[in-house]
Amino acid sequence: MIHYGPLWDTMKKKGITQYKLIKEYGFSTGQLSRLRANENVSTNTLNYLCEILDCQLEDIACYSKEDITKNNKKLKEKEAED
Repeated sequence: MIHYGPLWDTMKKKGITQYKLIKEYGFSTGQLSRLRANENVSTNTLNYLCEILDCQLEDIACYSKEDITKNNKKLKEKEAED
């Protein structure tokens, strides 16, 4: 699972707030919501964040196989309940 935990740390280090992303860079609130929820975002969005923050992809996103395993287990449990 891809998650965006590193994004918030990088933003803090660079002095960029969510408000600033919206007001100064035209970033959509919908995209921020998806990032906060670790949902899918486009590579264009990731590219734009890297440009704004002058950073690498690994500074805003990371992959964790463990999260996928937990997610799949939750889905199977939910399917079993139905």
